Amino acid sequence: MLYQVSHGSKYFGADPVFEDVKFEIKGTEKITIVGRNGCGKTTFLRCLSGEMNFDKGTVSVMSGVSIGYLAQKVLENDDRTVEEELRMVFAPVFAMQEELNRISELMATDASEKVLQKYARVQEEFETMNGYNWESEMRTVFTRFGFAPEDLNRRIGEFSGGQKTRIAFVRLLLSKPDILLLDEPTNHLDLETIEWLEGYIRKYPKAVVVVSHDRMFLDHVTDVVYDMEYGTMTRYVGNYTSFTEQKKNNLERRMAAYQRQQKDIERLEALIEKFRYKKNKAAFAQSKIKYLDRMEKIEKPDAADEKTFHVQFSPRTKGGEKVLTIDRLGIGYDHPLAEVTFNLRRGDRVAVIGPNGCGKSTFVKTVMGLVPKLSGEYLYGHQIEPGYFDQQLAQFSSGKTVLEELWDDYPDLDRTEIRSVLGRFLFSADDVFKTVDVLSGGEKVRLSLAKLLLQHANLLILDEPTNHLDIPGKEALEDALKGFTGTILFVSHDRYFISRLATSLLIMENGTAAYYPLTYQEYEENRASALLEIPEEPKNDKPEPAAESKKLSPEGKRRLIEKTERRITEKEALLEEKRQLRYEPEYYQDYRKMSELDEEIDQIHNDLAHLMEEWERLSEEKS
Repeated sequence: MLYQVSHGSKYFGADPVFEDVKFEIKGTEKITIVGRNGCGKTTFLRCLSGEMNFDKGTVSVMSGVSIGYLAQKVLENDDRTVEEELRMVFAPVFAMQEELNRISELMATDASEKVLQKYARVQEEFETMNGYNWESEMRTVFTRFGFAPEDLNRRIGEFSGGQKTRIAFVRLLLSKPDILLLDEPTNHLDLETIEWLEGYIRKYPKAVVVVSHDRMFLDHVTDVVYDMEYGTMTRYVGNYTSFTEQKKNNLERRMAAYQRQQKDIERLEALIEKFRYKKNKAAFAQSKIKYLDRMEKIEKPDAADEKTFHVQFSPRTKGGEKVLTIDRLGIGYDHPLAEVTFNLRRGDRVAVIGPNGCGKSTFVKTVMGLVPKLSGEYLYGHQIEPGYFDQQLAQFSSGKTVLEELWDDYPDLDRTEIRSVLGRFLFSADDVFKTVDVLSGGEKVRLSLAKLLLQHANLLILDEPTNHLDIPGKEALEDALKGFTGTILFVSHDRYFISRLATSLLIMENGTAAYYPLTYQEYEENRASALLEIPEEPKNDKPEPAAESKKLSPEGKRRLIEKTERRITEKEALLEEKRQLRYEPEYYQDYRKMSELDEEIDQIHNDLAHLMEEWERLSEEKS
């Protein structure tokens, strides 16, 4: 046992953050702590690290165990170069190297068995510490976090605050503590770096404790999950998906046991009431009373804390089929970052992904008119009304109350309507009178989403909308956006969010932007099998379908209308068939299969919409 907490409690004033918890770290376990924002996860990590103390309880730590926590790793000297800072981690390696050199010199004059054995032992320790490859390891980890090799020679003070945090993260990983504590390690990392970090943590030869809202990351690295809820912690063995199933099943079993016992109690109390005053049954009644007194009562289990927002984004107008046409659009500030060409059609849900700094946010800001284009064109379609969510603007400050902040943007709505919308985003009772300045990051995101909801846009352009949301919040946003009948263009690093929402991808990297009409799962499968090819952009001189149909004879148009009607009928039948699968255990018990099924149903809806539009156009031409 590396680390054990028994009856651990922490209070802020008289209010408990958590009470009487039991927590264990064994061997090389990869542990995740999950729970809602504000439930005490970070406080618990800080107590584990020693940065804070438990107010009650017993902590047992194995002698000599080292604990590494990112918040403890402060880069103290801005004048040092990055390499000087990182080399400090390898001081034990350098000391061991000097010891090897000293013994090697000694062997020139003393080749005794004792000296040879000492050299072999020290050399083995040196190899265990990766002494021969420390420099390669340092450069690999450093560059994996988005830095260039030459950045090792730059001074710490030249980097931004976010870059310094990443350098501190690199240093922490290289120090290889026996227990590695990570609080939201995937925040602000791009997909490639997150995937690399997953592999690093899986292979990490020591224990890791993670707090994260990245569900796919948790599925890929976790052995054990501790669920923090209602001030207590419950241990589950398995990854995140396994935990959610176990938790659901446990709650159902406990509720069933509670209900069975309640029925038994009611039956016994009825018997006691029936016979307690009858002389020949009084002894029987007394025995049942004693039995009830001795019975170990099952407490009614708390329902899972599933309180979250439930909303439905709805467009004011349908808008044209062509939503956004982008032709050789050059994006950037003082120099070009990429050139983008693709067409966005009604019903599409396009995820923009790529490494940090490739221009994803710049791209969406450009098509929103917030950043000037460098070259090329972009054109919105007929009656397209874009609504924009910005990850940075969502963290705004204001002396206004929550109620005033929303009402000032939508003064035509009455107080009841404003409060109703805020209530759906979990701002109820006195919450609406809190000033925006005191809101948490997640609360500010919810307020920004409330503003977006009231726009009733038919094109949603979202830049990292899941940042600062906890897992229930992310799932609520996914559900809200999956039911949206308009078009979505969004930037995200959250692979689970992308896999549930995107119908196609715009991959930006190395100055290029490639559009793939694939879901994230299809893209990953093709990438893994090296089958992925960048699809050719449609040529501008290709005739439009409308132009092709105009060349047809009246009889040809009639046959084309009949063919389109048959395709609509087939699609409608397929849609009903797929909908019925939602009620099959094979699907509703497997979130991956259900997610894939939802994507298929969404695609059929899109196909139907396109076919109906084609049928309407052909019918108008015929008449």
